[in-house]
Amino acid sequence: MVVPVTSPRIRDGAVAVRGKRILHVGDRRWVLGALANRGLPFREERWEGVLAPGLVNAHTHLQYTHMSEVAARHYTGFDDWGSAFDHAYERDGHDWAAAAADGAQQSITAGVTALADVVTDEAALSALHDARLHGIAYWEVYGKSNEDWTAEARQEVREQIRRIPKPPGGGVSPHAPYSLEVQPLLEIPDLVREEGLRLHIHLAEAHMERERGVGAAGHEAWPELEADSFRALRSRGIGVSSTQFVDHLGVLGPDCHIAHGVYVSAADRALLRARHTSVALCPRSNEIIGLDMPPVADYLREGNPIAVGTDSLSSSPSLDPLADVGVLYRVARQQGYADRDLHQRLFSAATLGGATALGLHVGKKRIGQLVVGAIADLAFFEVSTVDPDDALAELVEAGSGRCARTVVAGVERFRR
Repeated sequence: MVVPVTSPRIRDGAVAVRGKRILHVGDRRWVLGALANRGLPFREERWEGVLAPGLVNAHTHLQYTHMSEVAARHYTGFDDWGSAFDHAYERDGHDWAAAAADGAQQSITAGVTALADVVTDEAALSALHDARLHGIAYWEVYGKSNEDWTAEARQEVREQIRRIPKPPGGGVSPHAPYSLEVQPLLEIPDLVREEGLRLHIHLAEAHMERERGVGAAGHEAWPELEADSFRALRSRGIGVSSTQFVDHLGVLGPDCHIAHGVYVSAADRALLRARHTSVALCPRSNEIIGLDMPPVADYLREGNPIAVGTDSLSSSPSLDPLADVGVLYRVARQQGYADRDLHQRLFSAATLGGATALGLHVGKKRIGQLVVGAIADLAFFEVSTVDPDDALAELVEAGSGRCARTVVAGVERFRR
């Protein structure tokens, strides 16, 4: 079964690949006939199961692949997990390049062909490039105060992102509204957009980021307070959400996607839709850290563009996005989402949704879909049924570990 994502599923379908691009997609007999009519020699490979676009991991940190001991237990919240993370991060002997390379290989064996990789240490910056994967390496900016954000600091970030190996692509991740003060959050988006790159921010992940009390509606003049940071607003009792806070600073937009999006109100979700900002959901990471589940049903009902991320192995059991898709399915049903399109929409989130979040859903670099002219990123999955609906349900509800083959840009990279 072929799952193009952007068109109906095809039982006994085929995908013709020439070079690194898709040449034909359709019924097997039609594809073979089209190739014969064009006089093109070809070699046919038959696989049982599901042929789909390569998965897109829309939020991870590959450099923490060798910090899996942090995710070996559950925590009571962000501060609790953060202490364990800092202890592991600060130990001696890290080989960030090797860890990131290992994470890239683990991703390929899960059927992942593109990633949004947030990089904190420069040694890990070339992981996607070296592994010949698609996606974006986001240089992370963390812990900058207004005083820290000097002209030299701005230039350092600019020079750093110009050193990101290409392909695939580069961007900047201003870490989070609670770890950066106003000036860097205000200026980093401008700097990134001047370079023609993309943004990715952790948002609405921690408990403190939710709208509190009367919220922004009860404090309409909060921007006039000219607070130094989101934390400063909190200390004054201002209940504005972190989503509304970063929007006021110009962070959100169609060239930005957020990670987590757990603590968002209806107004926050509407704001994300208005800005065409995708949300990368990472439910297994949220569970280990001790956070709530994201409002999956609300995102689906209201039409927010969503993607799927694993986060890193420091807060998640694996780098297989289909494991997170299975959790999202159960959470959506528990939250009351009863529509029959859930399997389709969640599988789309793990493919085309991730491509959209990274700006790779259109044009010559488009991925996350099986269409003529797209990059030939393919993932093959084993299923126990030939019924199209049942096969997709099996993949969404219990697809983790089922990848049998991965092709990146027309080149086989994994075969079980």
